[in-house]
Amino acid sequence: MPCLCPHSCSAEMIIPVRCFTCGKIVGNKWEAYLGLLQAEYTEGDALDALGLKRYCCRRMLLAHVDLIEKLLNYAPLEK
Repeated sequence: MPCLCPHSCSAEMIIPVRCFTCGKIVGNKWEAYLGLLQAEYTEGDALDALGLKRYCCRRMLLAHVDLIEKLLNYAPLEK
């Protein structure tokens, strides 16, 4: 599936499944969040539309940084 985000990134992003603070499931909302951003929603309006009211859950999507591409640059340790 092609990436829908406004900046170039990999479609194989590792999204946290649950909120680190309260434990609410947020991983299933990532693609819908990106779709709402593509539909010209603001970040706050998109999070409201997804039902994310707590600031701890909202930060999980707002502050997500894709590190998988950087991590793939390092070869695994050989034994």
